[in-house]
Formats: sequence, C-alpha cells, structure tokens
Amino acid sequence: MRLLRRLSGALLAVALTACAPVSRAATAPVGGYTVVKAYPHDANAFTEGLFYRDGFMFESTGLKDRSFIRKWNLETGFSEQERLLDSRYFGEGIVDWKNRLYELTWTDEIGFIYDIDTFEKIGEFSYPGEGWALTRDDKRLIMSDGTSFIRFLDPETLKETGRIEVTDHGVPVRNLNELEYVKGELLANVWQTTRIARINLATGEVTGWVELAGLLKEAGVTGQRDDVLNGIAYDAARDRLFVTGKLWPKLFEIKLLPPK
Repeated sequence: MRLLRRLSGALLAVALTACAPVSRAATAPVGGYTVVKAYPHDANAFTEGLFYRDGFMFESTGLKDRSFIRKWNLETGFSEQERLLDSRYFGEGIVDWKNRLYELTWTDEIGFIYDIDTFEKIGEFSYPGEGWALTRDDKRLIMSDGTSFIRFLDPETLKETGRIEVTDHGVPVRNLNELEYVKGELLANVWQTTRIARINLATGEVTGWVELAGLLKEAGVTGQRDDVLNGIAYDAARDRLFVTGKLWPKLFEIKLLPPK
C-alpha cells in the first residue's frame, strides 16, 4: 500500500508537471525582416557605434591603433570626415546630443566629447566599468556595458541617473551591445549572435526578437569570428532602419516583419 501511494504520488507529480505553465522555457516571439536596399560599407571598419543624422551616417570603430569616428555618405560610402582615436584606446559606441558627439571606450572608463561639426575634442567624462554602446531618446542618453543592464545618463552632466536589467521571461539577456532608440523602444544587438532584442525601456522586458541570420550570406561574411552583426541606425524622418556588422562590406536598410 505504501508503494502504491508512492507510485500514485509520482504519477500525480508527472501529471502536474505536464500541465504546468511553460513560461520558464518560453521566449519572446521572433520576427524576421525584408531587405529594402543594400549600401556600401567599409569592410575594414570594426563597427562599434552607428547613427544617422542630417543625411549622413556617423560611425565609430574599435581595435587599438585602428579606432576612429567617421561621418560618411550613405549612398557612396565615401568618408566626409574622420578622426582617429588615440592609439591607447579601444573605441566603442557613439551618440549625438545637440551639437556634441559622445564616444565611449571599452575598458578605460573614459569617454570623449567632440564638436559634432568639426570632430574637435572639447571634453572628457568618466564612468565605472566597461563602455559598449550609446543611443538616446529626447531626454537622456542610454548606455550598454556588456552586461544585462542598461544605464541612463544625464546628457549634460554624463552622470548615471538610473538603470534597468534586460530580461526575457525573467532570464537576464547579457552581452547587450550596439543600441538604437526607435519609436519608443530600444533595439539592441546581442554580441556574437544574429539577433536584435526589442526592449521595453520602462520594464527592461524583451518584447520580441529580430532574427537576422540571413544577412550574413547577403553581406558575404560568416559571422563566426570577428565579422559579427553589430550596428543599428534609424532615420526617423523617413522611417528607415539600417543594420550592419563588424568588417562587413555592406550596410542594409531593412523592414521588420512580425513573428509568424
């Protein structure tokens, strides 16, 4: 009788497990994309930061002795303006704010401020930990540091004003990299993956994923070493979304598709 009770209890446990919610294993829905147009991109650019402003792409790159910020023509890929970073630093994300351009460095806990028209350096700022990427809304700067956390910075003082943790059904999403603020939500590359996370900035919850694996073939890269997906820019005036990767010879304008 005791054995029968144990078997009954075990069977009940299995039945309850089978009927239990599967939210722990669930992930946010995954959507796709269509390519609208391909543009030339410097295949030697180890892309870290990207944004669109006044008809031009602004880009920052990494690697010591090879880090630079650049303003380039979207249609031709031709560089209009460029500034090399001191060889001591590994350049990371960039963002514009009014007439200034802010740039992070990877592990030196220092950022640089430039005049956006001349690229002349006009200041510095500091932050704890690593710097990976920057974007902004109309009130604050938004920063990633390679963890699952997103920081918010005051655009005038560059001091941290708050942070959120990015999760998908409660599971932290780490290695958040290049960022772009688009129509009220945050888009984030996840380093060494082919996906972009769509993030609710109020809660940190991933509301969906964009799978971009098909772009590797179209760009002529493998994505297996350094040539990974990284770089998101948005043209709000014309509602155009652009993506590229490190050392990619192409940049793509895409339209997002809803999950199937």
